[in-house]
Amino acid sequence: MKIIVNPLQEAFPELLQRPVMDHAALQNVVQGVLDAVRTGGDKAVASYTKQFDGVTLDNAIVTEAEITEAALALSPVLKEAIQLAAKNIRCFHEAQVNAPVAIETMPGVRCWRKSVGIDKVGLYIPGGSAPLFSTVLMLGIPAVIAGCKEIILCTPPSKDGSVHPAILYAASVVGITRIYKIGGVQAIAAMAYGTETMPQVYKIFGPGNQYVTAAKQLVQQNGVAIDMPAGPSEVCVLADETCNPDFVASDLLSQAEHGPDSQVLLVSTSSKVVDEINEALTAQLGILPRKDIAEQALKNSKAIVVDSMEQAIFIVNSYAAEHLIIACKNDETIGEQITNAGSVFLGNYSPESVGDYASGTNHT
Repeated sequence: MKIIVNPLQEAFPELLQRPVMDHAALQNVVQGVLDAVRTGGDKAVASYTKQFDGVTLDNAIVTEAEITEAALALSPVLKEAIQLAAKNIRCFHEAQVNAPVAIETMPGVRCWRKSVGIDKVGLYIPGGSAPLFSTVLMLGIPAVIAGCKEIILCTPPSKDGSVHPAILYAASVVGITRIYKIGGVQAIAAMAYGTETMPQVYKIFGPGNQYVTAAKQLVQQNGVAIDMPAGPSEVCVLADETCNPDFVASDLLSQAEHGPDSQVLLVSTSSKVVDEINEALTAQLGILPRKDIAEQALKNSKAIVVDSMEQAIFIVNSYAAEHLIIACKNDETIGEQITNAGSVFLGNYSPESVGDYASGTNHT
């Protein structure tokens, strides 16, 4: 990580700049796939699955037998962890269900707000080098609680035509049974327009790479709703002299290993702390299975040292991180001063990865 000490305030916008992705360059390629699937249906999907995933499938629909086999293939420890995460996520989201409350805004005029589940939704679950089985829980459980009548799940197949067993097991825990071995742009197209074997959905949820993101943005222009265009993963850690440098290094690496375009930002009031975190980063990086990916992400990353916590908070709010960890003495007090952040994790014992998996909050 590049270390910057006491930068001038006018330099903040440049320092806090995120890596820029040029989606415009992808649009012609992505639009071609979308159009082909819209007109060619399952045949076009199968062709792109062979081209992009390197596998020929006679049937893209996951069978009940495959779901059963997936449960047998997983260790009891992992299954227990998935069940615990599901329990916590369900508990957190069930508390968000509110009965309609009628408000009489003036005599004889009663108004109320009512939430109704979307009839048909599509969930995209990335596969590849790190299958996001936790995303199955994050998307599927709220869909079930909301009362969505049809839930379609798409995820890329591996080279042997299988789906990672943790994804299938997580889906079974949620209660999702309509699972398709389709990934990338062709999955977004199939859900958006429907095929002979897949119904068209009304809204598409889930993260993905730049091709999936571009596909979601393009189908939205044609009237299919999406959750949001997800960007590269990122974390900001605000740390003072009371932080645990090893913990902070782990938090930074847990996001850096997501992908080479991920970004991590460290903001601190202590040069000594930054040096200690850098040492811990070097030590942990050496044993990280996804070392090469994390190293590339760290090239886009910075550590900023300032003189006061007020300056540090200003930088953090200016950056508006997707994930923010406050590894400081007065973490709760500082947390009340944070106005721009996605998820905030308070204290040395609140790692961002807990929120990504099992605390009950939602990473999507």
